[in-house]
Amino acid sequence: MVSVLDVLKERGYLKQMSHEDEIRELLEKEKITFYIGLDPTADSLHVGHFIALMVMAHMQRAGHRPIVLLGGGTGMVGDPSGKNEMRKMLTPEFIQHNIECFKKQIVRFIDLSDGKAIVANNADWLLKLNYVDMLRSVGVHFSVNRMLAADCYKNRLASDTGLSFFEMNYMIMQAYDFYTLHKKYNCVMELGGDDQWSNMIAGVELIRRKDRQPAYCMTNTLLTNSQGQKMGKTVGGAVWLDPEKFSPYDFYQYWRNIDDADVEKCLSLLTFLPMDEVRRLSHLEGSAINEAKVVLAYEVTKLVHGEEEAKKAKSAAEALFSNGGNMDNVPTITVTDDLLGTKLLDLLAERKVIATKSEGRRLMQQNGLSIDDVKITDVETQVTPELFAGKDSVLLRKGKKKYYRLQRE
Repeated sequence: MVSVLDVLKERGYLKQMSHEDEIRELLEKEKITFYIGLDPTADSLHVGHFIALMVMAHMQRAGHRPIVLLGGGTGMVGDPSGKNEMRKMLTPEFIQHNIECFKKQIVRFIDLSDGKAIVANNADWLLKLNYVDMLRSVGVHFSVNRMLAADCYKNRLASDTGLSFFEMNYMIMQAYDFYTLHKKYNCVMELGGDDQWSNMIAGVELIRRKDRQPAYCMTNTLLTNSQGQKMGKTVGGAVWLDPEKFSPYDFYQYWRNIDDADVEKCLSLLTFLPMDEVRRLSHLEGSAINEAKVVLAYEVTKLVHGEEEAKKAKSAAEALFSNGGNMDNVPTITVTDDLLGTKLLDLLAERKVIATKSEGRRLMQQNGLSIDDVKITDVETQVTPELFAGKDSVLLRKGKKKYYRLQRE
């Protein structure tokens, strides 16, 4: 039987392991409980969380039990890793709202039925801690010298803003999370992005020092393109998993339009396709690589938004680019009579077709906006019956590959 460790390695997930030989033996012989932490800093997960969710899903499919730890407590401090200044402090109400949003998205990846997984909130223990007791029982096991040598702190110490004592506590809080889950659920492993290595090792060492018990961690690679840049960003911002923040059609198109060099990595990391099929698709050449991109876009959209939305997005793309399919599935902006006379720029900003009016002006000035292949270069253009040229709907194109239907009602 193939070890889940071999599956994760073959697909390119793994980056670092605390005790590789012990971890291999453990995963081959036992079914363990492990956890991944997610801080609710926004009201939706985004593509940056995708790999962690996929690792969790692969582990669960191999019979291991995941704990999804939502950071109701850690979210009130904020992880300094990768940040050049202190995060904005979030209100408890905002954090709780975000937690509820996360829960709805997690079920697409993790089976929560019959005790197969646990969803926990670290606010349940972190907000009840006595500060002096915490210093005596946990703080005594941490070396400030070693903490300051960690990349997450070292980079901030070298920055103009420096590092606050407030943020420095984050590592201790995350380590205490692992310790608590170990005591409560016999959780023996933490998984997470490679930027979390220092925080994760802190938890492993806390358990091993304080309780003399085995504990482990593994990090996954971050989702980057062939140039080493993080994927999941667009001109309008992050690629969110919430369909209200980033539509299933736009989500589909994001993956359909990735660089050829990134196809194999994304098929391996973001789908459950067998690796033989991943390799076959990835080695298609010339225009045939578009077949692989269509498969990638469909599979990833199906995972996040469900099969029905994936089919709609695929059909809309085919309608636009292959002269087939159903145009009803193309993203539509309904223009009612009360909107006639509105500036086109204002309408597009309101419907989030453009992130800002400044972006819209630049698009128009650079011939990046057209309606039925007619360039719209006048920033004062209004939505009028003449814009529709006697038709019920027209096709608006933003840039080279984003299309929207303007529909008269």
